[in-house]
Amino acid sequence: MSDVDTDAALTCSAKGCSEAATMSLLWNNPKIHLPDRRKTWLACDRHARSLSEFLAARGFLRDSEPVAHD
Repeated sequence: MSDVDTDAALTCSAKGCSEAATMSLLWNNPKIHLPDRRKTWLACDRHARSLSEFLAARGFLRDSEPVAHD
């Protein structure tokens, strides 16, 4: 299950960004989430690296995958 609202436009999760998301960054905080729980941040091309690095530096990033736009 994802935290993304599929009825809303898929926009980047970076603060102040309104670009279309191209990547889903799947993460969890092992101190508060069960191991199989995945939260989702969306990222545009410009922010995918910085958001991934932010999550990875904290040990939260579990996976990333391209966003499928219908």
